[in-house]
Amino acid sequence: MSQRHLSILLGLAASVLLVSAHADDLDAATRAAARKVAIGTCENCHGPEGHSILPKYPVLAGQHANYLAAQMHAFKAQTRGDPDALGYMWGMAATLDDDLITGLADYYSRQKPEAGKLVGGPALAHGKDLYLNGDPANGIPACATCHGPGAEGSDAFPRLAGQHSQYLIKQLKSFQSNLRNVAVMHGVAQGMKSEEMEAVALYLQSLGPKA
Repeated sequence: MSQRHLSILLGLAASVLLVSAHADDLDAATRAAARKVAIGTCENCHGPEGHSILPKYPVLAGQHANYLAAQMHAFKAQTRGDPDALGYMWGMAATLDDDLITGLADYYSRQKPEAGKLVGGPALAHGKDLYLNGDPANGIPACATCHGPGAEGSDAFPRLAGQHSQYLIKQLKSFQSNLRNVAVMHGVAQGMKSEEMEAVALYLQSLGPKA
């Protein structure tokens, strides 16, 4: 592993902010309120139970609760500054209190994830290789090191399996340009060409949950 790769991975590990969800402490009323918001509001963009149809909006079903909570807190604090965050989620998150954020994160984390659209061909195979092995010669680390071999993520890193490829490409470009200002992901994305982003995204979109 190169020194650059090691620095990126150490930075990723050091920079992850885990927002403790305390889902076990939620009362029935808070859970019901979160479900009501999910169905009555969030579903309009993110689809029933977080199964988004439109690639502009990410799939939330099966995402890790800590990651979802962290993103909602970032939207509310207006510290996540990519264009769609500013255009949509800053306003949507402004009125959410901590319990409702925890409830929404818990609700979506419990929904069953699904595989996205499968697109075959050389791009898919190239994307799989990049995801699992990276491209050390060009300074691209393996995504699987943090997101797992099946892209299922963890409490520290988001689930990527089954996510819309267009959404993933947009986020990688936002990291690359620092529109979404996350230094460690800027380090990961800065060496990627557009076709490499597309290949990885198509591969991730094709992945479903473990049997």
